[in-house]
Amino acid sequence: MKKAFALVLALAMALTLVACGGPPASSSAPASGSASASAASAGTAEGDAEYAVILKVLSSQYWQTMRDGIEAKAEELGIKVDIYAANTEDDVEGQVSLLENAISKGYKAIGVAPISDVNLNNAIADATEQGIKIVNIDEAINMEALTELGGAVYAYVATDNVKVGQMGAEYLIEQIGGEGEVAIVEGKAGTINGDNRRDGATETFEAAGLTVVDSQPADWDRTKAYDLATNYITAHPDLKAIYCCNDTMAMGVQEAVEASGKDIKVCGTDGNADAIQSVADGNLCATVAQDPALVGATGLELMVEAVETDAAMEPTVDIPVTRIDPILITIDNAAENLA
Repeated sequence: MKKAFALVLALAMALTLVACGGPPASSSAPASGSASASAASAGTAEGDAEYAVILKVLSSQYWQTMRDGIEAKAEELGIKVDIYAANTEDDVEGQVSLLENAISKGYKAIGVAPISDVNLNNAIADATEQGIKIVNIDEAINMEALTELGGAVYAYVATDNVKVGQMGAEYLIEQIGGEGEVAIVEGKAGTINGDNRRDGATETFEAAGLTVVDSQPADWDRTKAYDLATNYITAHPDLKAIYCCNDTMAMGVQEAVEASGKDIKVCGTDGNADAIQSVADGNLCATVAQDPALVGATGLELMVEAVETDAAMEPTVDIPVTRIDPILITIDNAAENLA
């Protein structure tokens, strides 16, 4: 009888926790998902975190690694940080709601990795009015549009994405002997980081005298990239190389190349574990690795700096920029870069 009563009591307590959304998550258990779910599990109910970061998503290795870098830096600095993320990279309004909820909680500083260059601008302007320090992480904000709203950003940190595209293109040029037709698989149209990678690759290919026969977006999606690459290969039988603006798309492109039976070199971007393994196995030609953990950690350091110095947040397009250099991973160094 006592055992039965204990079981009923335990179930009742569990149901109560579910109904209340469970205990608030700490910085080591970042929130994700919809705006409402993220807000409910932000870990600020007791006011223990003074910093928050709004990421794009947590569904890919890149953003998971950035989260881990932020959390590690927070532990090193002896502070707490709450991390939020949208459901998908199309969840523009959901990400806006996350930032609005974070602003209402009174964080001293918030890092933002916007889905687009303008989707968070109105909320950032509100944060500026309330004296909250904002640091731009990874995807660049359109600063001209932001300043028109009266919004301000303390600093911006990201990979040097033009250099990413240049580095990938240079290696492909070397691999195909400096001549032939090449193509580019872009990310989502209008994203500054993706556009910078595309532009860096395009300029490098053209400067070397190569013809870029096609360059289209595949929305960071593996299946779309497979279909796009299949079209490229069919339309351009002399195609020698394809540069991809992220590794997820590169893996789809590599599948299309293998299905075609042709010798087309494929280079990705990000340095994801599956891409590095593919390079080590002799499939992908290369990947240009970013260091998302360092990008995130640097972003948190800048947030702390802004708070500790009580930096004035004045609307301006001229903000400090920290660029993190990429690393080219080929078959020569892939094994040492595998986790």
